[in-house]
Amino acid sequence: MLDEKEYSEALKLYGEAFKRKGSRERKFKPLLKFYKKVTGVVETEPNAIMHHRLSIYGLPCDNCGKPYRTPKASYCAACGNVKESESY
Repeated sequence: MLDEKEYSEALKLYGEAFKRKGSRERKFKPLLKFYKKVTGVVETEPNAIMHHRLSIYGLPCDNCGKPYRTPKASYCAACGNVKESESY
């Protein structure tokens, strides 16, 4: 997953890929290389990287640890846990 600074760089590389000539592999090579450097994960699908932005997901579930699907979600789609309401 990418924090906002990392995502900003990935987005820039993603946009530049569409201006580059050549094969799809050649166009997205800088993005894929950047993602591997930052995360240690070898990703082969550039579009998937654009969904690996931390800020679009919620906090980890108290029950299973997987992130809630959105920052406002109160139900964990992975395990069914219902987040306790937050008091302010």
